[in-house]
Amino acid sequence: MSRPLFYVAPGALDGAAPGSTMTVDGAEGRHAVAVRRLGVGEGVDVSDGAGTRAVGTVSRAEGSVLEAVIDSVDHEARPPFRLVLVQALAKGDRDELAAETATELGVDAVIPWQAERSIVRWKGERADKALAKWRSVVLAAAKQARRAWVPAVEPAVDDARLAERIAQARLAVVLHEEASESLAGILRGVAPEDGVDSGEGEVLFIVGPEGGISPAELERFVLAGARLALLGPHVLRSSTAGPAALALAGERLGRWGTRDGR
Repeated sequence: MSRPLFYVAPGALDGAAPGSTMTVDGAEGRHAVAVRRLGVGEGVDVSDGAGTRAVGTVSRAEGSVLEAVIDSVDHEARPPFRLVLVQALAKGDRDELAAETATELGVDAVIPWQAERSIVRWKGERADKALAKWRSVVLAAAKQARRAWVPAVEPAVDDARLAERIAQARLAVVLHEEASESLAGILRGVAPEDGVDSGEGEVLFIVGPEGGISPAELERFVLAGARLALLGPHVLRSSTAGPAALALAGERLGRWGTRDGR
């Protein structure tokens, strides 16, 4: 069974080395001690959420504080490309489910999108609370997946901001049931093993709401440089399409293998 993973603040593992002690406190410490009931001698991973992972052995577990002696420290490099899920706001927490599953499948960032046909609307105080909820969901999913990198959850965008992001991306793909190109075919053209440089830049996967992406939005995004892609023969829910695309991209762009990339 994998060692449990807990997060500390960025920079908390700076200078960490084998033999030194690391401390997990606050909410994470309480979870480790009171919920997971970790005890002295058990193994634990601690990450700063920015690629650094320390592996250690618990030396103290009391109250809301867990201390562990570090056995090893590794820094995981960012993988090729930055995979970004642009998820339209959807009802019934389907958008949160998409963000959660995408995190488990390796997404690097999630962007909530206030689409024209989104039934859910983020305004004022509700927007702040909803964004905080998404970030909490993504953090929990990253912990479940034992990720050293916690995906960023960016503020929500409208059509205009999304078009700007598309224009700056290495590749932007709108998942659409009427597309003529397959996603597999499009990804084949950007995979590092096919002769394209080191794999820098963003790859955006854009998923519409329950009512679909409007013709005006499609036209705007295509003019900004997006390509329409078909995932397969079936029409997927808003909560399923993004994770399915990320699974395919993970395999096509060399992410699905052993942890050392082979």
